[in-house]
Amino acid sequence: MTEQTQVVVVGAGPVGLMLAGELRLGGAEVVVLELRDTPSAESRATTLHARTMEIFDARGLLDELGTVPNDPRGHFGGIPLDLTLPSRFPGQWKVPQTRTVELLHGWASALGAEVRRGWRVSAVHDHGDSVEVVAATATGTRRLRAAFVVGCDGAESTVRELSGVEFAGRSATRELLRADVTGIEIEDRRFERFEHGFATAARNPAGITRVMVHRFGSGCAERPGPPSFDEVVSAWQQVTGESIGHGKPVWVNAFDDTSRQVREYRRGRVFFAGDAAHQQMPSGGQALNLGLQDAVNLGWKLARALDGTAGQLLDTYHRERSVVGARILANIQVQTELLLGGPEVESLRTMLGALIAAEPVRAHLAGMISGLDVCYPAEPGAHPWLGRRLPDLPMHQHTESSTALLRDGRGLVLGSDRAQVDALEKVAAPWSRWVTVAEVAPGDQVGTDAVLVRPDGYVIWAGSVDADLDGRLRHWFGTPRSVD
Repeated sequence: MTEQTQVVVVGAGPVGLMLAGELRLGGAEVVVLELRDTPSAESRATTLHARTMEIFDARGLLDELGTVPNDPRGHFGGIPLDLTLPSRFPGQWKVPQTRTVELLHGWASALGAEVRRGWRVSAVHDHGDSVEVVAATATGTRRLRAAFVVGCDGAESTVRELSGVEFAGRSATRELLRADVTGIEIEDRRFERFEHGFATAARNPAGITRVMVHRFGSGCAERPGPPSFDEVVSAWQQVTGESIGHGKPVWVNAFDDTSRQVREYRRGRVFFAGDAAHQQMPSGGQALNLGLQDAVNLGWKLARALDGTAGQLLDTYHRERSVVGARILANIQVQTELLLGGPEVESLRTMLGALIAAEPVRAHLAGMISGLDVCYPAEPGAHPWLGRRLPDLPMHQHTESSTALLRDGRGLVLGSDRAQVDALEKVAAPWSRWVTVAEVAPGDQVGTDAVLVRPDGYVIWAGSVDADLDGRLRHWFGTPRSVD
C-alpha cells in the first residue's frame, strides 16, 4: 500500500525540521523521514548568526530558546572581525546543534508535522505529477507518494544520489580535527597560529572544552570513520606543545575543505536544501545558517504551489538560493586558504587584517557572514528595502512589531497611515488568507505608500496604493480562487 501526503522531507536535522515547520505554517501536510532512530547527540554546529536569530524571532521561537551566550566578535579566516550591524541580534549566538534540533522538532511537531525515524530511503521516483519515495523500515518496505520531496539529508544525501543531480566542485585536500573534551584546563584560544599549525580552544559553561587543530601541510587521512581521540591529542601536542591526553572525549570528528554545490536546487518535483545542496568547510558557522535560510525560502513557496495558486514561485528557489550559496562557498574558500595555509599566507593575512580595519570592508564581510546582506531579485524601483529583509518596525495600534506579524507565516502589506491602509485592505482583500495588512507606527514611515513583504521577511514590492499592487499579489501569492 502506498501512503499519500503532500510533502516528504528526508532528514530530521535542523534544516529538515525548519522546513517542516514552515510547510505547516503554510498549511501543507508534511512527513519527515529520518534514518537515525534517535536524534544525534553530537554537538556539531554551535553558532547562530544574526539573520537566523531574526528568523527565529519571526517564528516566535526565541522565548523557548531562552537566554544564550552572545559574542559580537567573529572571524574571517581566523582574523578577528566585529560582526556588529544594524539588527536586534548582532554577533554570534552560541547554541549547540542538539538544542537547535530539539527546539525545531518541538515547534514543527506542535504545528502538526510528522517525524518518522528509522526510515532508510532506497528509491525516489519522480512521476511528473507526483513523487514516490520507497524506504526500508523495521516493519518492512514502505512507500509514500507526495507532490514534492525535499532532500535535507546532508552532504552524503541519498535523495541527491538517487535523483542523479550533479554535486559539482572540488574534493577535500586538507582537514581540521576537533573534539569536545572534559577534564582539561587549557588556555582559551581564537585561531592561534604556531610554527607548525593553528589551534583554537573554547570552554563552555558546562566545563566542556572544544578544541580544533590543523597541522600545516597535512592532508586528509583516509579512515573508515571519525578520527580517534589519540589523533587529536597527537596533533594538539605537535602544534601547541600541550598535552590533553588525560581528558575525556565527549565527541571527536574531523571536517575538511570539500567545496561542492548542486547544479540544480530543484529537479522536477525534487528539491535540495542545506548540506544536501551545498557542502563547505563550516568556517565562521555559516553552513548551518545557510541551510536554515534555504528552508525558510522554500517552505512558503511549496505551500503556495500546493494550493494550486502560485506554482511559478518554485523556480525562484533555485534562482535565489543558488546565488547565495555560491557566494558563501566562495568566501569560505578564501577563508580556508587563510586558515589552513602555512607561512606562505602570512602576508595576505596581514594585508586583510589592515583592510578589515576600514569600516566599509568590515561591514561588507560582516554582512556576508551574518546573512544580513542577502538581497533577492525584486520588482524594479529605488526603494532601499527592495529585495532585502524588512527592518523590525513598530505597528500603529498593535502591541506587536512587524516581525511578530510574520509569525503565522503570512506575508505583509504595510502602509504609512490609516487612509492608505484602508485602500490597501480593499486591494488585498482577495488575498486575506495569505497576507496581513497593517499600519506602521507614526514616525516609522515606509518611505512610500506601501510595501509588500514575503512570508520569509523580504520586501518584494514598494509603490503607491493605486499602482500594481494587485498584480504583485497575484504574481507572488497566486490567483485567489474567489476571483478566478
